[in-house]
Amino acid sequence: MTAPRRRILALTGGVGGAKLALGLARMPDPGALTFLVNTGDDFEHLGLSICPDIDTLLYTLADEANPETGWGRRNESWRCLEALAEMGADTWFKLGDRDLATHLIRSAALRAGTPLTAVTAQLARALNVEHTILPMSDSRIATIIDTPLGELAFQHYFVRERCEPKVLGVRFEGSAAARMPEGLEALLADPALAGILICPSNPFVSIDPILAVPGLRAALAASNAPVVAVSPIIQGAAIKGPTAKMMAEMDVPRDAVTVARHYGSLLDGYIVDTSDAHLVAEVEALGITAVATPTLMLTLQDKINLAQAALDFLTSVSESTAS
Repeated sequence: MTAPRRRILALTGGVGGAKLALGLARMPDPGALTFLVNTGDDFEHLGLSICPDIDTLLYTLADEANPETGWGRRNESWRCLEALAEMGADTWFKLGDRDLATHLIRSAALRAGTPLTAVTAQLARALNVEHTILPMSDSRIATIIDTPLGELAFQHYFVRERCEPKVLGVRFEGSAAARMPEGLEALLADPALAGILICPSNPFVSIDPILAVPGLRAALAASNAPVVAVSPIIQGAAIKGPTAKMMAEMDVPRDAVTVARHYGSLLDGYIVDTSDAHLVAEVEALGITAVATPTLMLTLQDKINLAQAALDFLTSVSESTAS
């Protein structure tokens, strides 16, 4: 009898998370991968339901991501956007012609009552993505950024305002009434689940919305699988996105240790970049096993190497926990 393939659950959001997800998917034997994706960025624009983090992951795994931007589809054209601008429409959120197909299919399905989980699975099949992609919830949750300009929906802060306003706080509207997606609880209880990996995504606006779904953090912690996170901070800076800027504005140290402390008791293990190897002892003082390895992902091989290092570390943490 063939042994069941080990299963891995990865929590992800944004471009950084999608990079590691691609590394995991491109390994020679990736096992059975499930990606739990942030949907706090989701919003409605021009009558369409937009799911930026889901789409970034879909396009990345399908080799459809725009290599110049990291988001949207490759070989994109902008005729519809140009026509919208000519007619005076709001075009601060860039929707390419090929990208529109995804939003049109999703919007029609959601209006017909299809849950987001099922719509996402349909889109994954259409793009020949073999791994499971789960929205963090079928319920609507909106990440709201408190700024001196007032409260801003995340995409208004991130894209329209280009992350310029100071971040005074973050909340997740609708999270209290949300439920975990179908199938997640069964996965977390599956003996074949070998590990839970938190990708190097922004902890405050990509991972925290996922953990805000009632019961989800507790279910992760209760799983027999070890939980390991990859630091999104390298030498006090974020490779992409506003993580380091937000940390400075929230008056917390801009280093990998702060992120480990933020996740706290949820973590069994933590990965920092080799340039931050001097922080390993400080992380381990928090009761979290830590290791240093190259985490900068510039090439596909970088992504695969980090994925392999993360899976090896998950195995090591699991064995040390069991012994």
